[in-house]
Amino acid sequence: MSFPYIDSSVQVQFNIIIINKKGKTMLRKITLYLSSIIVAFSIVGSAYAVTLKASHQWPGTPRADGSFDPRHEMVQIIADEVKKANVDLEIRIYPAKSLYKPKEQWKPMTTGQLDISAFPLAYASKFHPEFDATLMPGTVKNHEHALRFNKGPMMTEIKKIISDAGVVVLSDAWLGGGFASKTKCIKNPSDAKGQVMRAAGKAFNQMLEAAGAGIQSMPSSEIYTGLQTGVLTGANTSSGSFVSYKIYEQVKCATPPGKFGLWFMYEPILMSKKSYNALNSSQQVALMKAGKVAEKYMTAQVENLDKKFEEAYKAAGVKLVYMDADDHAAWVDIAIKSSHKAFAEKVPGGDKLMEMALAVK
Repeated sequence: MSFPYIDSSVQVQFNIIIINKKGKTMLRKITLYLSSIIVAFSIVGSAYAVTLKASHQWPGTPRADGSFDPRHEMVQIIADEVKKANVDLEIRIYPAKSLYKPKEQWKPMTTGQLDISAFPLAYASKFHPEFDATLMPGTVKNHEHALRFNKGPMMTEIKKIISDAGVVVLSDAWLGGGFASKTKCIKNPSDAKGQVMRAAGKAFNQMLEAAGAGIQSMPSSEIYTGLQTGVLTGANTSSGSFVSYKIYEQVKCATPPGKFGLWFMYEPILMSKKSYNALNSSQQVALMKAGKVAEKYMTAQVENLDKKFEEAYKAAGVKLVYMDADDHAAWVDIAIKSSHKAFAEKVPGGDKLMEMALAVK
């Protein structure tokens, strides 16, 4: 959060009368200098706009069809809405990891160094291991289910942890994703055996390892290079990232979410509570309203993201396959025995979180 600086100082003089021990009066002139920084802060709320810094990892430039990555769009919508509210509040967006690396955004938000981020919550699991539950195979299976899941008891617990850490949720977002490979289509767990995969998050790594795949960890922004150089043979990530990063140029087959998706990730718009609390009430109200506008946009967009995934890959000549109920059940069985089990054993209260997650039908 930044404020204007006024390069001047104010000199204030006034006279006081002092009576000494002998009863005589003396006149003294007192001079005070008010620093420019104090003056700046005294008027900032009424005369100058507050500028917030918003960071994310996705491209801020148009894609081939002229559209932007929807996560960038969510932040842009919030910036546009608060500007229209005319509450002396501006948001400056730093896309494409130009301000912070993807996984380095959480800590600055908790301290107030970073104001806003479009942030996949599981990226902060090293600080709060419970967050891995928001990228857990076998819990959310499609977009309709994600809306119910977001109102369920597990997410109530997750949002309490977010708040207690000093972060505010401006917008909720659940994004679907799938698989892609240079060598063979991935539907059933047997298809992953022998592949070298990039998976987003510890839980998917554990599930894929249990299915016989090798793992290479990297952010989604590096998948293209990993496939191009032969470090990877396949990957799983969000539908939006599959398109934004043009991964279709490097693969032969892809598995979109469809009716039985395995990959769903919580990617909210978050804000530092310190930055939020430093705003006046009008600015806070404008931000929360803007967040709801962005959330409504994303809710309408998520299925469209899957369609764009399909369209882009078809146009590039990539074969598309979909999981059926049996494929999905086979993956969930492996996930329960691997990633769910590890989460319950290693994360305090993890077993309860998994029970809450699987209870949402």
